[in-house]
Amino acid sequence: MNMINRINDWLETHWVTPAYGGCLLAGIALCFFGAASNTMAGWLYVISGLIFGLLVVAAVLPARSLKLIQVRRRPMAPVSAGDDLCIELEIENLAPKTKSLLQIRDVLQSTLGLPRQTPVEAIAPQSVYRWVDYYPTQKRGVYRWHEVQIRTATPLGLFWCRRSWEAPARAIVYPLVLPLTHCPLVDEMGREDSAQFYSDRRSQSTTEDITRGLRPYRVGDPIRLIHWRTSARYGTLQVRELEVFTGSQEIIICLDSSTVWRPDDFEQAVIAAASMYFYAMRSQFNVKLWTPKTGLLHGNQVVLEALAETTAGEEAEIEAPSNLPLIWLTQNSPSLDTLPIGSRWILWPPVASVSDSVIPAQRNHLGVLIDPTKSLQSQLQQSLR
Repeated sequence: MNMINRINDWLETHWVTPAYGGCLLAGIALCFFGAASNTMAGWLYVISGLIFGLLVVAAVLPARSLKLIQVRRRPMAPVSAGDDLCIELEIENLAPKTKSLLQIRDVLQSTLGLPRQTPVEAIAPQSVYRWVDYYPTQKRGVYRWHEVQIRTATPLGLFWCRRSWEAPARAIVYPLVLPLTHCPLVDEMGREDSAQFYSDRRSQSTTEDITRGLRPYRVGDPIRLIHWRTSARYGTLQVRELEVFTGSQEIIICLDSSTVWRPDDFEQAVIAAASMYFYAMRSQFNVKLWTPKTGLLHGNQVVLEALAETTAGEEAEIEAPSNLPLIWLTQNSPSLDTLPIGSRWILWPPVASVSDSVIPAQRNHLGVLIDPTKSLQSQLQQSLR
């Protein structure tokens, strides 16, 4: 059966392959020709000849109808996991005649899903048909594919013909970002290791010397930035816009992607890294992301694309900073003993059960031990241990 399918596929992409009606009509033609040979009746020869002629015309026309067609793909906007990916194709008919009864198939990357297809009744001469399709996404990643196929059996439906066009596609699906309202891993980063930094953080709640201005409260703003005296005066929440007070304190979120991970745990780690990065950005921290393959990154789009493309067990090309405190996301518990002073960690236990035994006994840093049975968002917002 596989051999027959491969033969049919080769015939359809290089020439034509008969449809069920074509095979049936060819069988009838052979029967008429056999009867004519036995009876020497001329009218049977005429009928069989007409049928064979019709089959030849039906085999030639589909391939000719797929000429003078141009396929273009519109750029795809990045989406977050769980959102629909918008795929837009333009099929232009360059011929002076109408192209009718076409089947367009976009051959997606296998990890993204099955090919998407749509029927097209007709494309007028010198005009463009636009196909917009929305594909649901479930997993982050950077997906690439390049082939669009157009298939037709026009005009008689007796033979199928399929041809391919190059239409490179690059779809970016960002990881999910959790709406954190607070995160001790970020808020308390380096607090006990830098007296100057602690003094700056404390001064923001007792003085207004570093306040640049006030603006209305927006959803997601840290509660600590609300100016309560002004809010009480105006009857609406007012938030302080601060000068940069974390210049000496750089937060580096490190995803230990070069080690071996369980797939589900690694996806959680990517979500945690993205969520903490954007929480730190909203809190006006100087934050960067590090992975063994990319090194230090800064900027929303750059970070999201790196997290979308990262994979567990990737080759380590750049070492982690050794002179700055880190927020270390890993499944390799021995690596916790090598972290710089003032670092924090999030550990996904390498065993099914969560236990303190997976944490080195002589640990020098606070962190969070992830329990896979609990909500990741609530654990990122819990106190350090």
